[in-house]
Amino acid sequence: MIHIIRNSIPNLFTLLNLFFGFLSVMYSALGDYKNAAILILIGMMLDSMDGRIARMLNVESELGKELDSLADIVTFGVAPAMMAYYSYFSDFGKFGMAISGLFPLFGAYRLARFNINAVKSSLHYFTGVPITAGGGLLTLLTLFHGKMPAIILPLAFFVICYLMVSTIKIPSLKDIPLPKYGIIITLFLGYAIYIVFKKEQHRFPYFIYVAIPLYVAFISYQLVKIKRNNPKK
Repeated sequence: MIHIIRNSIPNLFTLLNLFFGFLSVMYSALGDYKNAAILILIGMMLDSMDGRIARMLNVESELGKELDSLADIVTFGVAPAMMAYYSYFSDFGKFGMAISGLFPLFGAYRLARFNINAVKSSLHYFTGVPITAGGGLLTLLTLFHGKMPAIILPLAFFVICYLMVSTIKIPSLKDIPLPKYGIIITLFLGYAIYIVFKKEQHRFPYFIYVAIPLYVAFISYQLVKIKRNNPKK
């Protein structure tokens, strides 16, 4: 029984990642882009945690790896694309709908290529931009697109699509004891906290109350782990 529970813990984090991606799509449809972005942020943190927890518990499995890919295509492929569609591309009718659909298509191809080459992949770099980073960047740009020149979002959309399927070597930063894509996460949190303390408290993204404790708890765990692995002599 204990073994079953241990095996299920990382998969639970992965399923929560997928669920938050689904919720993000729903909030984008409602026009609540702040909470839609925060939900993708939470998904990024959960995506950083499930693999580490699986290794910590020594319960890595092929099921977990496949489940992780399915969750990623929803949270970092479909959800950011829907956010971009409802906030920008919907103005172009069916053409905008078709364009928005390219992002999860490119992301799915990138994930499939990564999965079949995982054994050959270097620990020091990724081939092409990971879908998690691509989805996070698209979400961040979509959130701020009203404060930037109109050409930035569609240009970035196509550039990110290309980078995901490119053969460009991207540093993996796996040795850094922080959640992956920490810069994107920090920018998200900074923006959300800014909204909370602005004179628009009635419109703040309430999912920030989930994101911040989750981030603090995980960082605290990593710092404790580093301290245990490197005791003072």
